[in-house]
Amino acid sequence: MNGNIHSIETFGTVDGPGIRYVIFTQGCLLRCQFCHNADTWEIGTGKVMSVSEIIDDLKSYLPFIDASGGGITVSGGEPLLQIPFLIELFKECKKLGIHTTIDSSGGCFSHAEQFQRNLKELLQYTDLVLLDLKHIDRKKHINLTGMANDHILEFAKYLSDQKVPIWVRHVLVPTVSDDEEDLRRLGEFIQTLSNVERIEVLPYHKLGVYKWEALGLEYPLKDIEPPSDEKVELATNLLNGQ
Repeated sequence: MNGNIHSIETFGTVDGPGIRYVIFTQGCLLRCQFCHNADTWEIGTGKVMSVSEIIDDLKSYLPFIDASGGGITVSGGEPLLQIPFLIELFKECKKLGIHTTIDSSGGCFSHAEQFQRNLKELLQYTDLVLLDLKHIDRKKHINLTGMANDHILEFAKYLSDQKVPIWVRHVLVPTVSDDEEDLRRLGEFIQTLSNVERIEVLPYHKLGVYKWEALGLEYPLKDIEPPSDEKVELATNLLNGQ
């Protein structure tokens, strides 16, 4: 089983517990204005890698991963565009006792029978989902990502019903996703979920601007500066229902 891979980070520390072996998959349906991996958007490209190739490489880092209580995280792009590949990868990880995490926006969640069947099987081998909730307001979500959020919120509810542990992540972009009422509404939605272990507010940054420029794309948030520590703290409190 092969996957389309953009890149691999062997010493990740921000994508789940402990030290992580982080795989960035190729392909995404969203077009987030703040995306720092715009070069992962195109579907069907990237380096073709087999599950066995990845596992062989991963094994060499297991002493560090195990000692830190870490594991493997599959990010993107959008990993759920390649569920059959993830199933086989996570099966092999579980044979080695490796903690498995998916970092997903839920942007490709579907009620199609085959997708549902594959997703249910994948979640049997998934210990944690890092769920990126971009915006609670439907119109603002479309403006920010190019896509509505109805199915993304359904995905969050689905994970709750399946009792899959999640860490909710929200990128805080001044004037875009930091409105207090929107944050309060998002916090109220998060409180309806039964599986939330952590809520992380990720301050917007400009580290991916050079990728947009390299791709010949105009970066839409070039005049936006990162949020203050006070704004991040306020957002964290609101999302936690405080």
